[in-house]
Amino acid sequence: MTDAQDTAADSSLRTTGGTPPDDAGSSVTGAPVPLLEPREGIPPVVVDEAALAGVIAAFAAGSGPVAVDAERASGYRYGQRAYLVQLRREGAGTALIDPVACPDLSGLGEALAGVEWVLHAATQDLPCLREIGMTPGSLFDTELAGRLAGFPRVGLGAMVEGVLGFVLEKGHSAVDWSTRPLPEPWLRYAALDVELLVDLRDALEKELDRQGKLEWARQEFDAIAAAPPAEPRKDPWRRTSGMHKVRRRRQLAVVRELWQTRDRIAQKRDVSPGKVLSDAAIVEAALALPANVHALAGLNGYGHRMGRRQLEQWQAAVDRAKALPDAALPQPGQPVTGPPPPRAWADKDPAAAARLSAARAAVSALAEQLTMPQENLIAPDTVRRLCWEPPQVVDAETVGAALVGYGARPWQVEQVTPVLVAALSA
Repeated sequence: MTDAQDTAADSSLRTTGGTPPDDAGSSVTGAPVPLLEPREGIPPVVVDEAALAGVIAAFAAGSGPVAVDAERASGYRYGQRAYLVQLRREGAGTALIDPVACPDLSGLGEALAGVEWVLHAATQDLPCLREIGMTPGSLFDTELAGRLAGFPRVGLGAMVEGVLGFVLEKGHSAVDWSTRPLPEPWLRYAALDVELLVDLRDALEKELDRQGKLEWARQEFDAIAAAPPAEPRKDPWRRTSGMHKVRRRRQLAVVRELWQTRDRIAQKRDVSPGKVLSDAAIVEAALALPANVHALAGLNGYGHRMGRRQLEQWQAAVDRAKALPDAALPQPGQPVTGPPPPRAWADKDPAAAARLSAARAAVSALAEQLTMPQENLIAPDTVRRLCWEPPQVVDAETVGAALVGYGARPWQVEQVTPVLVAALSA
């Protein structure tokens, strides 16, 4: 075979989902190649217990890590439940599972106990996977690995292209995955998302090892796997977009009442809250405090497309907030559980402000030296808390102990303690 024929054959292999070449772990310098088809084709979607049992058996018998991904319907449905789960493992191939038809995947989770899961941006998918009975004992997060290795772009498409030399089609990432039946192009996209995830994992492991960061990454992955489910957010209505415009307590009460009413309706209808009433409309009503339905209908977000019954339910929420006694009105701002905002430090505690400035500069310089984002080297909140209330005696032991208390991993403590001791002692 001539060189030209060899190149053409390799290109054909790649574009039809063939196995990547052995040197795929190196950074690719040639033109990236579109990956158009999964190498075994698009598998049928698992929608019954018999098919699920077959998948469980196949994946239990497979070898090596398992690639896992989940598709949600953010912006379309209420909550963050999974509407498709994709897996791939050596010896088992790719599986696409419908968790609406098969809502209990604990049997699959048990079959994969002791197997390393490979996910991209694991913290995004783990909550919805946990809801259906799938929780990894150990994992490898390819997005986080990319951050620690210093890659400037860590989206899955960018990583697969830059590291493996393939282009993933990303046109269906924001579609409504609750659609049934799922169109074939969407299923192809979903299957391709796990097609090369283990290959990417292997390449990133080599790169992290080359940089001396593999143990750091393992500590981060273990922390993600061991983290408990997140606590429900306190006063989630306070995160309404545009809240900075709302100043008065009575107006805050209107935001709260409208937000809670919208949330109940959205949950009952299983639609995204933004499709029931926009944040902008909530803030508009809070600022205007409309006296009646007619006044409400004249505000942005409550136009002619909204029926009388809908207008009445929103006006009723406004009226409930307006009728509250002063003692029941929400306080402006949220209770502060940590240091005040850094912008206030210069007035409240100039010495703390100086410590924070020195610490931030030191962490930034170290992060640049280690070629990773500052927030992955050490959490900014940890630095703020340490600078606001430093140990009485500042040395490596006390600073290291404080960092451990704030949840820093051993590798982080080892790296940042010297520069923080210097900054706090200046």
